[in-house]
Amino acid sequence: MALLPLVPVPRPEAIATAAGNLAHKVLYGGLADLRPMPRTLVADGELRELYRYRPAAGVPASGDPVLLVMPLAAPSLCYDLRRGCSLVEHLVTGGRPTYLLEYGAVAFRNRNLGLEHWIADAVPEAIRQTSQDAGGRPVHVVAWSLGGIFAILSAAAYDDLPIASLTVFGSPFDVTQVPLVAPFRPLVDLTDGRIITAAYQLLGGAPKPFVRWAFQLSSVQKLVTKPVAVATHLADADYLAQLEAVERFMHGIVAYPGRSFGQLYHRFLRRNELVGGTFDLGGRLARVADVTHPVLVFAGCTDGIAPVASVRHLTTLLTGSADVRFEVVPGGHLGMLTGRRARETSWPTLDAWLAQYDAARAATSRG
Repeated sequence: MALLPLVPVPRPEAIATAAGNLAHKVLYGGLADLRPMPRTLVADGELRELYRYRPAAGVPASGDPVLLVMPLAAPSLCYDLRRGCSLVEHLVTGGRPTYLLEYGAVAFRNRNLGLEHWIADAVPEAIRQTSQDAGGRPVHVVAWSLGGIFAILSAAAYDDLPIASLTVFGSPFDVTQVPLVAPFRPLVDLTDGRIITAAYQLLGGAPKPFVRWAFQLSSVQKLVTKPVAVATHLADADYLAQLEAVERFMHGIVAYPGRSFGQLYHRFLRRNELVGGTFDLGGRLARVADVTHPVLVFAGCTDGIAPVASVRHLTTLLTGSADVRFEVVPGGHLGMLTGRRARETSWPTLDAWLAQYDAARAATSRG
């Protein structure tokens, strides 16, 4: 007679903790502390807002400023997910002057904006304005996903930007290494891209539900197993709080402008233009090999949107950089940046990198 597998019986204290967590969710609406870190608007323009985060009370400012650069479509919550698991909070409480480039909501009237707007205008201006607001200090640019591509191409196209260092999280420079794209490529080749082109031109871009669906598709396994995961973590308040914060992030995803989405689709996805390390900005050619600043590149070991191989390719293109460092860290596309394990992996590595390339430290070392 076959024996049934033994199911571990929860300890009484775990049952009590789980009951308390459930009661807290019912009575207070959740476990996560979703208060945003306080910030002030420094400068703005078309789909470009620069914010400075308020320094932590009693913590002296230390080091050169950090500018956080967003990708398109994602909300700025990617950097400020929740208290206790916020990269912004981590930087601010460490005394680092911290700024954020945010794009705001995309409307139909923005449909004619192309990627040049962010690479040649929004990101370079934000770097200059951050430096100016911080007293002329050079800027550590930290960027995620498509924001990392923007940052690298901006630095490549404008060698006069006051950049201390560049850090990119999960930025794919070779889409042939993205398995998520492979099933759709035969359809794209068969139709020569006409179906998707007609759709985004009609809608003025990629609508929010489509962008959210694409992001969720990369984590379909987690979506399927989520009920089981929740049931087995009811006594883990930090785990439940993280789920709440990620769900809020997903609801904050916005649309892509039409022309920008078209360029992403045709130039990045269909033609894989970034694999060669150059990008035509319409009269100005951005060459990744022209980047001279030190660059730290992070890849998430379970990232379905930007797998390790697609991100590692960037390091082969940075032939002119003063220093290139590549780190594979735990987590998926968002988790590598602001997951619970990022607090012990990505963030300490980033801290050490920023300290290494602070201008004041470099000047002391030379002296």
